[in-house]
Amino acid sequence: MPQPSPRDTPEGVPLWTVTADAVVAVDFASRRRVRPPGPYRRLFARPGTCAFTAGNLIARLPMGMFSVSAVVMIAGTRGSYALAGAVTATGLAATALVAPWIARLVDRHGQARVAVPATLFAALGSLALVLCVRRDAPDWTLFAAYAATATTPNTGGMSRARWAHLLADTPEALHTANSFEQAADELCFMLGPVLAAFLCGAFFPEAGTLTGVALLVTGVLVFAAQRATQPPPHRTPTARSPLRAAGMPPLLAVCLATGAVFGSTEVVTIAFADAHGHRAAAGVVLALQAAGSCVAGLVYGSLKPSGPAEWRHPWCLAAMTAMLTLPLLAATLTGSSALLAVALFAAGTATAPTMITTMALVQERTPEGRLNEGMTLAVTGLLGGIACGSAAGGWMSEHAAPAAGFGVPVTAAAVALLISLAHQTFGE
Repeated sequence: MPQPSPRDTPEGVPLWTVTADAVVAVDFASRRRVRPPGPYRRLFARPGTCAFTAGNLIARLPMGMFSVSAVVMIAGTRGSYALAGAVTATGLAATALVAPWIARLVDRHGQARVAVPATLFAALGSLALVLCVRRDAPDWTLFAAYAATATTPNTGGMSRARWAHLLADTPEALHTANSFEQAADELCFMLGPVLAAFLCGAFFPEAGTLTGVALLVTGVLVFAAQRATQPPPHRTPTARSPLRAAGMPPLLAVCLATGAVFGSTEVVTIAFADAHGHRAAAGVVLALQAAGSCVAGLVYGSLKPSGPAEWRHPWCLAAMTAMLTLPLLAATLTGSSALLAVALFAAGTATAPTMITTMALVQERTPEGRLNEGMTLAVTGLLGGIACGSAAGGWMSEHAAPAAGFGVPVTAAAVALLISLAHQTFGE
């Protein structure tokens, strides 16, 4: 039998005891060692990324809890869904005004220095809301307390800013990171309302809000403690406002229309389920849509993007518009809640690629040193669109038919597509 060469000899095994099986085992082991890791494994192999991501996920989960918890808490104690809806709408409007200012401070002074006090102030607002509800305080105090929560920092935007800082020279890895962040958004907004409804129903009406406060503060403290990965502050930014940056206004208009898709879909789905006697299943149906988006986001992130984000954007919007016709057809032609759930899951698969590409464009078009502000403006556009879409979907469901209301998200997606195409055709 020929003697194996020294490089084929396993470490620690005498040369004269090596067999052919041992050489084969070494060969297989070497092949396993050289097998390249997947894109997500490479992403989180970077120092500090797991730590700030863990803190951010803890802080982001309450974003899907606070609104539902407030509605359940206020409606359960005051007996008025109208009051509960008005209070949450006021908080949404306050967030639209305050969030860009908080993001601007984050860019100038650093994430840790601004996010922690802003979060603590917002937590005090939530605790004040609980006390006002428990003590049967006047209605105006509920509006004031919930408006104070508008200082909650955009934790998703801060996480994306860290990835953009760490992966500035590796666009493919940044694409994977943005995909993960979008999947995380979908996961949190899928689990948040379910967790809030469970806590408020199983324990007491204030349990959802109190748990959300604890998670938010804990998550932000963990996130802010990871100083090594945060982008450096730009104390005297010379760049102009993101609102005036080239290509940003039409992109924010697309965010507004996309938000209308989300808001109208939620309201119309609840109205449809209620009209067919399946109101309790509405949350499960909406969770399936978020699940479809979450899965699609992770898959999209593992693929190598073809072409620039500006070229992919209208294609993603076209796919989302086409897929949103499935819930409309399922509702109008069959009236089946089961088929609607399947259709919403399928429609959700087009949501994540669209949002991932949109956020990639926001990162490209936002001036240097103002990335948190630019992404927060995009989120503000989405929130404004959600409010408008909720109103339009509710009006259509009440004055026409719940099934016809699914035409609202299709229309909103088509408007977003037309804006994107018009910008590419006519430019600024």
